[in-house]
Amino acid sequence: MDKIPMTEEGAEALRNELKRLTSVERPRIVQEISAALEQGDLRENAEFQYAKEEQGHIEGRISEIAAKLGAAQVINIKEIAPSGRVIFGTTVRLLNVESDEEVTYKIVGDDEADIKQGTISIYSPVARSLVGKQVDDVVLIQIPSGKIEYEILSVEHL
Repeated sequence: MDKIPMTEEGAEALRNELKRLTSVERPRIVQEISAALEQGDLRENAEFQYAKEEQGHIEGRISEIAAKLGAAQVINIKEIAPSGRVIFGTTVRLLNVESDEEVTYKIVGDDEADIKQGTISIYSPVARSLVGKQVDDVVLIQIPSGKIEYEILSVEHL
């Protein structure tokens, strides 16, 4: 399996979710299944059916997280000497050349990306266009609604 890039914070969030699923959610659902089994006829037992379905989702997510953590390439941007270039983990401040609007993005792994939080996936069109560029470069980015021209104002290792 290919390595999956993620920040230290992203890896920690996955470890916390895995811990919660295995130590809280899994025991809770096992208890719910046991309680539903005590009710008797399983063919018409909605609580049992729902609990079994939820158990499948929980076990699937546990497997998914374990696989991602096993293939993780955790990158701590603070340990990398700043080069002025956009790389995984950097925080980039951009100026939309047309509208003079500023935006700031941190380039992260897929599981960490949340545009509302200002984080974008390394695999997104914006991040792919920015990687390797540096301050004062102007980048033309193709997005679904057209093209946007950004000037890179800063690249920080936060």
